[in-house]
Amino acid sequence: MKIFRGFNHPGVASACALTIGNFDGVHRGHQAMLALLNSEAAHRGVESCVLTFEPHPRDYFAGAHNKPDLAPARIGTLRDKLTELARCGVQQTVVLPFDAKLAAQSPDAFIDEVLVRGLGARYVLVGDDFRFGRQRAGDYSMLDTAGQAKGFDVARMNSYEVHGLRVSSSAVRQALAAGDMEAAARLLGRPYTISGHVVHGRKLGRELGATAAGAGNGFRTLNLRFAHWKPAASGIFAVLVHGLGDTPLPGVANLGVRPSLDPSDVNGGRVLLETHCLQWPTDLGPEGAYGKIVRVELLHKLHDELKYDGLDALTVGIAKDCADARAYFASAKAPNHTETRRQTTRDRI
Repeated sequence: MKIFRGFNHPGVASACALTIGNFDGVHRGHQAMLALLNSEAAHRGVESCVLTFEPHPRDYFAGAHNKPDLAPARIGTLRDKLTELARCGVQQTVVLPFDAKLAAQSPDAFIDEVLVRGLGARYVLVGDDFRFGRQRAGDYSMLDTAGQAKGFDVARMNSYEVHGLRVSSSAVRQALAAGDMEAAARLLGRPYTISGHVVHGRKLGRELGATAAGAGNGFRTLNLRFAHWKPAASGIFAVLVHGLGDTPLPGVANLGVRPSLDPSDVNGGRVLLETHCLQWPTDLGPEGAYGKIVRVELLHKLHDELKYDGLDALTVGIAKDCADARAYFASAKAPNHTETRRQTTRDRI
């Protein structure tokens, strides 16, 4: 999949079948829409294209009005969104910066400058609640009328339902906020996943719980930055880690802001996914994971983040989380991790 920041690039396709949206989570409703988009693109002999925005428009308006509560919780990072779009067969994604200029653009200007001249849209597929342009003044009817005048087809896809439940990013956020990872997986069509480069931290986990027989073999963690301050999920989870070998590794992870650590933490103030593999790959050594891209599936929530009274209490808490994660993987509820999806090229996007 080709990825562009904006559309003023020589590699952008001259004509495309296009869909527009935030695609947070790339859930089953999105997947159905993308399948239709790919079919229509093939029928017309043009590339399938997704136009998406970064930041999320509601993030922009939350900042512009100094009302952070208006910002939606983020399901996935931009990396994970692009990975899933590629997995769905999209040929081209254009990430358009959502800024004051775009927010002030009229619906007519958006159609002319972005859809027609910028992207060469021959077919535009939108959701049933699609709005666009300044003050969300543009709607499906306006887009359809413009398409007839300017030579592109317009189609609208109705809501996608699973067992009578409308699949939406809001529904996924609600499931993740409730810690219902099975419901989130049903809506997403896959386990909830976060991926990224392993970054350095304080390396405190190595010291916690270290034994006299092997100093430094404590709760070593893989640290991934979640590039948004408001993740849809938070807490402690039983997880599977992909990307450190041929077999996914069971582990326990903390997604959040680590309330038990002080502000001098090297990643202080940032949302991190900190994952401890229940069995560390011996061939990696203590430093071998840094810089690698790993994919972490959050399968089962153990509890919310807790603030511990000191490092000794934190050590006891982590040890219990590890025991609870092992119990989960030993239970009938856990997937057979030897049969889950192997790491593919999508992990390296």
